[in-house]
Amino acid sequence: MATGCSALKVTPEMSPREAYVARYAAMARAEMKRSGVPASITLAQGMLESGNGTSRLAVKGRNHFGIKCHKGWEGRKIYEDDDREHECFRRYRSVRESYRDHSDFLRTRTRYSALFELEPDDYRGWAQGLQKAGYATNPKYAERLTALIEAENLQRFDRGAKRFARARASR
Repeated sequence: MATGCSALKVTPEMSPREAYVARYAAMARAEMKRSGVPASITLAQGMLESGNGTSRLAVKGRNHFGIKCHKGWEGRKIYEDDDREHECFRRYRSVRESYRDHSDFLRTRTRYSALFELEPDDYRGWAQGLQKAGYATNPKYAERLTALIEAENLQRFDRGAKRFARARASR
């Protein structure tokens, strides 16, 4: 598969993972540049949380990250069984809105603030930090993210992360 940042062509012979990367890598890179969340982490979380974009939550709610409504959410909602029955999840108008909200969710929640002290291309540290902060209840969440990043070579999309971080810091 190509390693560039622009949208890649999805072909019938691609695996679901390859197709997900082809569809959303450019979006993940744009969010990395805007927010500082590594593209590899965004892609891996999106793939895991949405079943490569095929889960009901992803298809009907365009929620690729399993973000719940939480107190104060005033946007659209979709209900799904998760840790408990009939839990409220955020519903988006587009996948792009889901990607943007994922970045903003991580940036604005104090429990994730330590992540932004890591090197922007330290996907292993980010995976561990997400697990430690309680992003998901699976005790092997960091291991699963890291394995997915390495199996699909998603870290290639983190190229330029340090340059983007320096540019954000100088603003």
